[in-house]
Amino acid sequence: MTDLRALFSSNDPIDASDEAFTNRQGQWELVATALAEHLRHVTAPGFDPADLEVPRTHLIVFHGVGGVGKSTLMRKLEAALGGTRPAQWGEPVWAGHRILPVRIDLARSAGTTFEDVVLTIRAALATAVARPLPAFDIALRRYWEAQHPGDPLDAYLERGGLVSRFGKALPQQTQAALSDVAQALLLPGTVGSVVGEVTGALVSALRERRQTVRALAGCARLGPLLEAEPGLEALSFYPHLLAWELGRLPAGKKITPVILLDTFEDTADRHRDLERLLQRLVWLMPNCFFVISGRSRLQWADPALHGQLDHTGPTAWPGLATAPGPVPPPWHSAPGGRQHLIGDLSPEDCDDHLARRLVKDGRPLIGPEIRAVITARSHGLPLHLDLAASRFLEIRRTREPQPADFDHTFPALLARALSDLTADERHVLRSVSLLDAFDLDLATRAAGLTHQAPARRLTERPIVTENPYALWPYHLHGAIRSALTEADDHTDDRWTPADWHQAATRALAALGDQWATTTALTPSRILLVACLRQGLRLARDHRLTDLGWLTDAAFVYTDDSVWEPLTPPTVPAASTSGGVPDPALDTPADALAELLTAITRRQHEHRERTADRLTTVLDTGLLPAELTEMALYYRAKAYKDLSRNDAARTGMQQVADTGGRLALKARRGLANLARLAGDFPTALAAVPALGWKGRHHRVLGDIHWSHADTAQAVTAFEAGRTEAEQHGAVGERAMTQVRLALALSFADPARAGDELALAHQLLNGLDQRSNTLLAQVVTLIKDAGTDTVPDRAQDLHTGIEAAGLPFLHRFVELALAFHHAVRGENQDLAATISRLRELTATGDFAYFTDIAHFMAALPLPRPSTTRWTKSDDDVRTAWHGLVQTRQEHLRTGN
Repeated sequence: MTDLRALFSSNDPIDASDEAFTNRQGQWELVATALAEHLRHVTAPGFDPADLEVPRTHLIVFHGVGGVGKSTLMRKLEAALGGTRPAQWGEPVWAGHRILPVRIDLARSAGTTFEDVVLTIRAALATAVARPLPAFDIALRRYWEAQHPGDPLDAYLERGGLVSRFGKALPQQTQAALSDVAQALLLPGTVGSVVGEVTGALVSALRERRQTVRALAGCARLGPLLEAEPGLEALSFYPHLLAWELGRLPAGKKITPVILLDTFEDTADRHRDLERLLQRLVWLMPNCFFVISGRSRLQWADPALHGQLDHTGPTAWPGLATAPGPVPPPWHSAPGGRQHLIGDLSPEDCDDHLARRLVKDGRPLIGPEIRAVITARSHGLPLHLDLAASRFLEIRRTREPQPADFDHTFPALLARALSDLTADERHVLRSVSLLDAFDLDLATRAAGLTHQAPARRLTERPIVTENPYALWPYHLHGAIRSALTEADDHTDDRWTPADWHQAATRALAALGDQWATTTALTPSRILLVACLRQGLRLARDHRLTDLGWLTDAAFVYTDDSVWEPLTPPTVPAASTSGGVPDPALDTPADALAELLTAITRRQHEHRERTADRLTTVLDTGLLPAELTEMALYYRAKAYKDLSRNDAARTGMQQVADTGGRLALKARRGLANLARLAGDFPTALAAVPALGWKGRHHRVLGDIHWSHADTAQAVTAFEAGRTEAEQHGAVGERAMTQVRLALALSFADPARAGDELALAHQLLNGLDQRSNTLLAQVVTLIKDAGTDTVPDRAQDLHTGIEAAGLPFLHRFVELALAFHHAVRGENQDLAATISRLRELTATGDFAYFTDIAHFMAALPLPRPSTTRWTKSDDDVRTAWHGLVQTRQEHLRTGN
């Protein structure tokens, strides 16, 4: 098909003249397979085209959003079935069968009536078969004389373009059929030209079973059809006569029509009048094969349509029934059945289409940079690609097109999407365009409606994609969603900015209600994260000032230290000064989004970056009091990881003093900071008041393993793990498991290995970077005394430095101190103790230096500032005892 727009784009027309067609080999294979199966069925012994009761499987349906390339596919199928097949499509598998493709455009703009459909099929057969089909032809002539008096059939066919398409054989054959029957009935010549006289005589002859009409007597329903009032209703049953005539063609004339009904959605109306006639035609012609394309699935297998259509339900149309199955990639057809979604093009196909769409001197006119922008913006929709190509030609008249010229969507996409929707469906469509995904309840509430019917009808449209296995099963086609939210809307019922704001408010409230209702019954981490992702974006993009349920959800999200990604960074990188508010943060929603992003991203960023981001958020003053506490608490945690413990204590104390939701966690933070400073009695005294929310067992276990009291540490950590399991806190369970393995790694390497394996299993998918690195330290301690420990320790130092978690350097050096003490490597131990002393010069973790001396039974060079909960001698003896136990283990292998 010639691209006339490109041809007439300028005085220097481009070389390409053929319409570019992206490979739809998958759809061709579906048609070829189904057609081959149909041919086997109709040529099998016992097949009867007059059987009106057997289920119908002689069709295949392609449906998809407007502009996805259905009509182009139908034209290519017509050409391929006629012998002009694209090179990449495989060979047909029906050698020996004559195939007659007949494509009929049902678009309203084409003005095709049911009458035209019947005439087109018969006109195509007139050329291909080249002989009258008397049963049908006589009925057709009777109908024509009654409905179009004074309008010859040949004149009508010429006006409609069928003569130029198929020639003038049809009027000649119908007249020949009439004459042949009149001659067989021995009617006078003048009478033989009058349709009414011939059909009356033929009906009488059929009723009397005269030998002269034995050829037509085999069609049992011919007589009643000729007696019926020759109106549109009778015409809709005449295809039965056509199927009967095709079935009795001699072997040399046998042919299988493949009827391609394009733009089937334009047959839809409230009463399904045209659809009922077309369905009857399909049902009555089981020896033909039908390819139907439209925006929506055919609903003929839905029993609810009984009474509106003649044949409904899955028994009648087994290939059209909806069957669950795996969700295919968006550019592939759905597997199984006879209804197939025409999916979006893959990025590779989009680029290929654009490269071949416009060509100059054998080279693509659209460069790779522009093609990449168009492809990304198109979401795989061919209509977008063609609109972009047209825009390229328009811009090229005056200047060289640039990638930025195509970084937008097109209003034409919106017009196509809205063209066949009701007012309620358009309202729901705009509402759900605010959501990444939705279900019927969410769509209905976001639209502010009290009934789900418009939302349900919308989900049946091809612009909505369904994934039955997703949390919310429906989402809008990406290109349509972009058009709704970005393109200028010039429709009569377009929304004002206030309408969009109200819809965003409704959608945010609906998300919150769904989360709260579900959580009250069965808490779901997946739903929480999904609601937060959509809710944060809604609140941020639409500048909603009331955060509402987002505050509660933020606390639930952070409570278990799992850290699923919520949203990409929403502001530019903050200044490292940490004191200048970022002007991009100008609403509470902006601040909350950045707060949660900073907390989550700290697993992948240096803690200095985390502290700076949280300082920037705090300096805006946009957060409500509760969320300000959250920012202070997590900044204090970042300070602790950076060994800035004075700043950490100040932040934790601020949060503890407020008595808010994070007060117990802040008191735990203060207890840990006391432990890090070597003040174990203060840390121990804080434990009873912490409870579950303050993670009391974990704090207690950290105190015990530091004293080399393995038994009590294991008891505490096991109790903490059990408590976490009871509360469904998977993050805390993993964190406690790592510490359980840490306590055991000094005393029992075999059991430590088992516990460490469980720790890695529990950490999988939780994105806890510091605990993952600590688990690697545990592996070093477990393997202390073996040759590879020093080299592995150096690699671990590198990873810790990259993560911005300097406190873990001390754990690595403690592991090395244990290793060298076990092996009696005094010189290496001295070097390790020296490094530990430098790392703990601020006073935090200074007790690690004490422990390193205790391990090797070395005297302390100066009085220690550490306050143990036991005597110094007891702690010294316990740590040295662990070294002796490991040495014995290495000697005996037990």
